[in-house]
Amino acid sequence: MPSPNNSVGIVTPQHVRFDAPLPLRGGATLNGFELVYESYGTLNADKSNAILICHALSGTHHVAGVYSEQDKKPGWWDNMVGPGKPIDTERFFVLGVNNIGGCHGSTGPKSLNPQTGQPYGASFPVVTVDDWVQTQLMLADYLGIERFAAVVGGSLGGMQELQWSITHPRRVANALVIAAAPKLTAQNIAFNDVARQAILTDPDFHGGDYYQHGVVPRRGLRLARMLGHITYLSDDAMGSKFGRILRSGAFGFGFDVEFEIESYLRYQGDKFAESFDANTYLLMTKALDYFDPTHHHQCSLSEALKPATADFLVVSFTTDWRFAPERSREIVKALLDNNRQLSYAEITSSHGHDAFLMVDEYYHGVVRAYLERIPL
Repeated sequence: MPSPNNSVGIVTPQHVRFDAPLPLRGGATLNGFELVYESYGTLNADKSNAILICHALSGTHHVAGVYSEQDKKPGWWDNMVGPGKPIDTERFFVLGVNNIGGCHGSTGPKSLNPQTGQPYGASFPVVTVDDWVQTQLMLADYLGIERFAAVVGGSLGGMQELQWSITHPRRVANALVIAAAPKLTAQNIAFNDVARQAILTDPDFHGGDYYQHGVVPRRGLRLARMLGHITYLSDDAMGSKFGRILRSGAFGFGFDVEFEIESYLRYQGDKFAESFDANTYLLMTKALDYFDPTHHHQCSLSEALKPATADFLVVSFTTDWRFAPERSREIVKALLDNNRQLSYAEITSSHGHDAFLMVDEYYHGVVRAYLERIPL
């Protein structure tokens, strides 16, 4: 029986090692790699009820549940995944994976390079959405999953769903593309570059090999997260939560923290800098920049999505200005041009880009209704 809050309960990460060389889109090769993943629910006899959750920039394999009874921080999408929740683990076997290049257990810049015995650091190659999908496919093969009932994710996760539908169309029955875009705008690339520059110019960065120096480019990573966090929120969300509230009730006429929004952003930056790796941040934002299904084939989005055979649910949020609804409608149009079966929902929300992570009755209802129609 599910617990009172419908949690998947206590979960344990699992590790799998792949020793075969992995050629990457950028031209480099990883001589073997490790993936960390978690699973929730039970895989049915014919392995037809598997759902893959693809994480966004700062996400991990820890999608739902907790690591102990004392753990107060559940997985990043715990409100969406669990028994009786929209992604129902009483019906589906749900898989969360930490992508390569990450900093939560899968092979990445912090991992030891077997050739040197030192962390990869700056020598870790640039990875792309194509590369992540390839490693996820290898994990599916390892688990004996021939076809996912659905691949699901928001933001950068939604881009992975699009890539799945293009490169491995027979392996995915449904794609749920949430708060995503077919490629970044120039403005989005600009935000990512400013964030990277904050890290690259931190004196503690040491060209990406700060591990050997026993330091962390905390200042740069903190600034990068503060900038990113601003873009994830809407003006309405910041206004209603913080407004122009002063911490002391009066102007200090200086440069210390005075407004509540300043305090909040610095708290978020400090917290992120303690738990995330700067090299991983650089890699993840570059993967965002490079994603463009039309680039390699010099074609339109409609032509790029022509191989897709999955049914789609595309979801956007009205105040998401970083991945605006207009971008989701580009995906919808391209799919309709190819006569794909799809549903589109534009959710009214005040939360900006972060809305895909929030509890919203209508949004959750849309996801639930779509998944309930999948036959198993």
